[in-house]
Amino acid sequence: MFKGRHFDRSVILLCVQWYLAYNLSLRDLKEMMAERGIELDHSTIHRWAIYFSPRLLERFNRRKRTVTRKWNFDETYIRVKGEWMYLYHAIDGNGDTVEFYFSKDRDLKAVKRFICKAVARHGRPDCITIDGSQTNRMAIVQCDTESQLKDQALERGRRITIRSSNT
Repeated sequence: MFKGRHFDRSVILLCVQWYLAYNLSLRDLKEMMAERGIELDHSTIHRWAIYFSPRLLERFNRRKRTVTRKWNFDETYIRVKGEWMYLYHAIDGNGDTVEFYFSKDRDLKAVKRFICKAVARHGRPDCITIDGSQTNRMAIVQCDTESQLKDQALERGRRITIRSSNT
């Protein structure tokens, strides 16, 4: 992936990482590299970010641990950049984040969008533990039915088990 590049792979990865992870401009990165004795142009960093970002993401996803088939689902109300929003999140049996979603609304449409996104990305879980919310239950049932209709290879009788945890 780095063969034939003028700069060392560590410099390229550092620039791409800082550009994607922090709110730095390309010119800021150019100055930071100059302080370290590395002279390069800001457009070079931009080309690196465009070229290497999708390739690095694909490699990271290949090595990422698969999520378990038992999920815990919850939502909470938090402040993001001074604005109150709902954070929907699902956690697997290992405690790893399966998926998360921010929404201004707490309704069936938002929950269904989140559940369908998680199921589409990670596959259907065997069991989802939720709080007592009927909206969450309805969204899971609807998304499960839609995913079964799309994938005809699934067994018709196998549905997602919904457990309720009122804590």
